[in-house]
Amino acid sequence: MNETLLIKNARMVNEGAITKGDLLVRDGRIAKIASSINAPAQCVVLDAAGAHLLPGMIDDQVHFREPGLTHKAGIWSESRAAVAGGITSFMEMPNTLPPTVTLEALEAKYAIAAEKSLANHAFYLGATNDNLDVIRSLPAGAACGVKIFMGASTGNMLVDNEKTLAGIFRDSPVVIATHCESTPMIQQNLERAMEHYGRDIPISEHPRIRSAEACYQSSSIAVALAREHGAQLHILHLTTAKEMELFEPGPIEGKSITAEVCIHHLQFCSDDYAKLGNRIKCNPAIKTADDRAALRKALKDGRLDIIATDHAPHTVEEKATTDYLKAPAGLPLVQDAMLSTLELFHDGVLSLEEIVTKTAHNVAVRFGVRERGYLREGYWADLVIVDTEKSTTVKQENILSKCGWSPFDGKNFRSRIVTTLVNGAMSWHDGAIVENHAAARLEFL
Repeated sequence: MNETLLIKNARMVNEGAITKGDLLVRDGRIAKIASSINAPAQCVVLDAAGAHLLPGMIDDQVHFREPGLTHKAGIWSESRAAVAGGITSFMEMPNTLPPTVTLEALEAKYAIAAEKSLANHAFYLGATNDNLDVIRSLPAGAACGVKIFMGASTGNMLVDNEKTLAGIFRDSPVVIATHCESTPMIQQNLERAMEHYGRDIPISEHPRIRSAEACYQSSSIAVALAREHGAQLHILHLTTAKEMELFEPGPIEGKSITAEVCIHHLQFCSDDYAKLGNRIKCNPAIKTADDRAALRKALKDGRLDIIATDHAPHTVEEKATTDYLKAPAGLPLVQDAMLSTLELFHDGVLSLEEIVTKTAHNVAVRFGVRERGYLREGYWADLVIVDTEKSTTVKQENILSKCGWSPFDGKNFRSRIVTTLVNGAMSWHDGAIVENHAAARLEFL
């Protein structure tokens, strides 16, 4: 943690520009950025050899399954996969067992992460129909946000009481993050599918059951509530062209309503169900190629502000069921996060500067993350060296997520994660995890 490290000959991507130079890390922070820096005494020198140096990705939506669902994943295993994928900080969701709907459950997660996590971390407080007083009493810095499932969820986490929703949007002291799908519309679509197919519903029906209309109806309600109450709203994992009309283009600064897209919705479309089946079943569903094209366009014009993963692992056995109703929704994605996003650079969809804005800068701005998300002197040294001229093939034997599979299995990504630093300490280097205790609890402005 206290090691002095000099990164030489990097192409630094930061705040809309790429500059060649060196970066010095001391005591976990960025001590100096210059065109050339002489190595101090007792300094480790890392030659980037012209590769790109980025601020680490801050993933604002992951499900690491601990506590209660650790047969699928855990904070230790998934944070290892995250740093291997260029993620230096994560924000974890509340639908664990028990759900994170009390202050005590929230702090219990921080205690687990303090012991096990290789990446910086924060946790959401989950909303229910009956914990509005808990949300109102949330201490400063205790949670990155309040998560509302405004669509189908497990247990008591579906918030469908209109009075409670209004109270949360009026009184939440932190950013409100929403999963938006209309449960009644989904149920109607499912009943129609069962009338036609019985229980033998093909996975290709998933984007029609969890339809674009169901997404838009719920998202539009969330936006209306935020406008009515002046709330800070962040809508998660947008999937449809229609929803893009709800958001303003342009920079994130000054926005009170922001939007996120996830890598699987940018890379897959409904045509891929034929090959990948339940492996790409997720909620909201992956939809059409036209929807994917609209999401990519909205990233470019600023209607979509943040790229995240919604990493949500399930076991191979759970995904292998042929019963649509039993197949769980969610994909393991953190290890492929940055590489998948960099494919948008190789395809000419986004520049490297735009990718850094969407994966680091904007997340720090939206959630008020203190002293992270940028290459700035004095900020924590959460850094990723990526080589866009060397490739990475996804192989099962290299997968670090506990579930042991990836929807990108066999894919050849056109970039490579060379090194990941968390608070100035190497956590991933030259294809191997470096175990350390450098990770920290995220702090907020």
